[in-house]
Amino acid sequence: MSDRTVVLAAGCFWCLDSVARRLRGVQAVRSVYTGGSAETAHYEAVCSGGTDHAEAVEIRFDPDQLPAQVLYEVFFSVHDPTSLNRQGCDVGPQYRSAMFYRDQEEREEFAAAIAAAQQHFDRPIVTTLEPLGEVYEAEAEHQNFHQRRPDVGYCHFIIEPKVALLRKHWSHWMRPEMLSSVG
Repeated sequence: MSDRTVVLAAGCFWCLDSVARRLRGVQAVRSVYTGGSAETAHYEAVCSGGTDHAEAVEIRFDPDQLPAQVLYEVFFSVHDPTSLNRQGCDVGPQYRSAMFYRDQEEREEFAAAIAAAQQHFDRPIVTTLEPLGEVYEAEAEHQNFHQRRPDVGYCHFIIEPKVALLRKHWSHWMRPEMLSSVG
């Protein structure tokens, strides 16, 4: 099977970026803005919450090494998909939980992943299914942020617990070299 690319949003893109990079079979990760226009696809505008963009992560992976369903299970386990427009201290529609689909087949696959994940939550999942429009690469300082800046408080207090959760429940899907790495 050939490589596959999905675009997912789970709050601040630094978090999902860090988690995805640790998974076996993931070949590329990009922090991106999607859902809005080119004119407002920059950090300051997106942070205002008024651009329709989501902070998202584009993940290219090999489904033979990392089944899509496993990726979705990890996605739902490292953020709160029952929280509308909020992940922890990050608040606003730019931090929504979303899955951006390319076609009807992918939309149905994402809908099935949401339905499967719902059994693990007491509250309804509010993850949106949105058509994938243009994807705009986030600024260079946002790419692989956790690896480059593990000293930042946000990384220590917000991202590290997500990585610890990944290690605890998904270590068998992690790259061996990432099992003990920080950042």
